[in-house]
Amino acid sequence: MKLSVVVPAHNEEALIGGCLNSILAEMNGQNYDLEIIAVNNASTDKTKEIITSFPQVKLVNEPNKGLVKARRAGFLASTGELVANIDADTRMIPGWLDKVFEEFSKNKKLAALSGPFIYYDLSKNARLAVRTFYYAGFFIYLVNRYILGVGSMLQGGNFVVKRSAIEAIGGFNSNFDFWGEDTDLARRLVKVGGVKFTFDLPIYASGRRLEREGLAKTGWTYMLNYFSTIFFKKPYDTVKKDFKNKYAKTLARIKE
Repeated sequence: MKLSVVVPAHNEEALIGGCLNSILAEMNGQNYDLEIIAVNNASTDKTKEIITSFPQVKLVNEPNKGLVKARRAGFLASTGELVANIDADTRMIPGWLDKVFEEFSKNKKLAALSGPFIYYDLSKNARLAVRTFYYAGFFIYLVNRYILGVGSMLQGGNFVVKRSAIEAIGGFNSNFDFWGEDTDLARRLVKVGGVKFTFDLPIYASGRRLEREGLAKTGWTYMLNYFSTIFFKKPYDTVKKDFKNKYAKTLARIKE
């Protein structure tokens, strides 16, 4: 069973190297049939140069900015029966690959597998708040899935999907750019196979965006988009705000 690991990256020069090194460390000494694909998604920094410094990694260029666009480009370039989607600011924990192959080997009807983020650079209290949010989200998922019969649960940036399942649902949904893209995938994938979220498949992730945007605001925005996607099949917010670019444009106008 071949696994393709797809890593979309937009201006991730600071963290993409650590992500790719963590994947290679997981592969070290193991007899995995695995390929790594990094998608340079309209980066204007040194992301592309850093990716090309890894000879084991296949570079894909996607000039149109957008997370879903980058995921699609990586998927189309991949050849694995399983396709893992992790973010450029994540780091695989020891045993991550073993868990993926174990779950898909024992359940042939499994379409997708996912787990939570562990924010390695947040405070202990912030990590506790995030974990509480995950537990609440998991309870809501159980109600929606097994009582209301709608949707399922995936963590964008930490999920693995069968190629045949993605093809069966018509691929990635271009109506989503960032918010709700994982919920939309889960909602559609559950119609063609099992979708499993397990706390036994965590991955380390940077909490920089949570710190910048705020835990409460991020959680609230995620929940709005989750329910909008589940019940109305469209995101509440159509795009992810690029705060750094917005700040740069505002500063430029002030200088003018």
